[in-house]
Amino acid sequence: MKNLSKLLLVSILGGALTLGSYKVFFEEEIPAGLPPVSNTAAEAIPANYSGNIYGTNADFTEAAENTVNGVVHVKNVAVFKGPRTLRDLMYGNNSGGKALQGAGSGVIISPDGYIVTNNHVIREANEVEVTLNNNKTYQAEIIGTDETSDIALLKIDAEGLDYIPFGDSDNVKLGEWVLAVGNPFNLKSTVTAGIISATARDLNTYDATPQSFIQTDAAINPGNSGGALVNINGELVGINTAITSQTGSYVGYAFAVPSNNTRKIVEDIMEYGDVQKGILGIRGGSITQRVIEELDLKTSQGVLVAEVTSGSGAEKAGLKEGDIIKKIDDININKFSDLTGYIYTKRPEDEVLVTFLREGNERQARVKLSKFETYVISPIKIEVANATKEDLKALNVENGVKIHRTLSPKLPAEELVGTIITAIDNKRVSNVGDVERIFRSKNPKEDIVITIVDRNGQKQRMVWR
Repeated sequence: MKNLSKLLLVSILGGALTLGSYKVFFEEEIPAGLPPVSNTAAEAIPANYSGNIYGTNADFTEAAENTVNGVVHVKNVAVFKGPRTLRDLMYGNNSGGKALQGAGSGVIISPDGYIVTNNHVIREANEVEVTLNNNKTYQAEIIGTDETSDIALLKIDAEGLDYIPFGDSDNVKLGEWVLAVGNPFNLKSTVTAGIISATARDLNTYDATPQSFIQTDAAINPGNSGGALVNINGELVGINTAITSQTGSYVGYAFAVPSNNTRKIVEDIMEYGDVQKGILGIRGGSITQRVIEELDLKTSQGVLVAEVTSGSGAEKAGLKEGDIIKKIDDININKFSDLTGYIYTKRPEDEVLVTFLREGNERQARVKLSKFETYVISPIKIEVANATKEDLKALNVENGVKIHRTLSPKLPAEELVGTIITAIDNKRVSNVGDVERIFRSKNPKEDIVITIVDRNGQKQRMVWR
């Protein structure tokens, strides 16, 4: 298996990510009365609909009418204290003021005022203002956020609101018509149409953040972030999040967080206060042509297991290095992002049925997902995770936590991700709980001193002031 180890860094590992998981089986007793998930598109076509939903004569008027009032304008407002001008300073006016930091869209997901938007829309906001389609404005409370998925949950004090029901994003099909509803360039209540261009799309394989976006050619521009991607029946299948463009405006590619992932994140925030992440217990990646040639594989699709984490559910279920995962439950796995997209709709302690190939023979194993714990060191924009025995052994250290990802473009992710923090402020750390306890009791004005062991096994001390 030496060849497999070499390939780990070159071609298959998409960042060598430990796989997380979320639950999206929606029982009747769900927190805060979220409406039940809608039927699939095929089951929910309106009885009075006479058009061809996959043809050029598709009628979008009903879907647009049913969703436009469920999308809101979200404003990120910064509150400044003290004098803002020379005149204020001279005359002692310290009342301060407000300034708009950014704006985007949001989706009402329940009649009592819960709203989903993108985390980047409301990041570092002092206040969040939400304007409905009827021009009523509310102050919104930030209930919780998840930076990894770029999802945030807001709440306004209102009742009887129009909302958009969740659809099943696992059932979207390539070529299916969709609408993007939002507020691009501050133009309220804008609806654009397109198709599903791709699913399980990972925009950056090496950023240590597993992604599984829905891709669409519906026009999405600045201001659409956090808005709704809905199917022909007006069901929410995604939260519009990103565009790929050299100009900053739409050029034909746009991406949305799948609704199943979004709903799971929302339920976790409402029930637990944060997102419950789990691990399958493997590291691996998509199968490339080089992998096929090096290992003489008979298949070109699936996820190749490069490592099984010690003590994980995958190890207990019997998965081994070299296995090729082809299916999880009833979801076909053709590439790494197919796997992450589905696993991220599960929670710790959930069981999944993994279908895999070993030496050309198909096998199955039930894997219980365990909890994946991380902690964000906010002052320095770094997220750490518990290090495995293999992580520690690779760098010849006895204790520490692993830098899972960086949260600022100013930090060199290539150098930091995967390194081990052994001490903070000269205090030994062995898990994310140790890190959290240090920062819970730390004076925010004090320097932060971190001891890091880099990939070459060299110890470094870094100081943030």
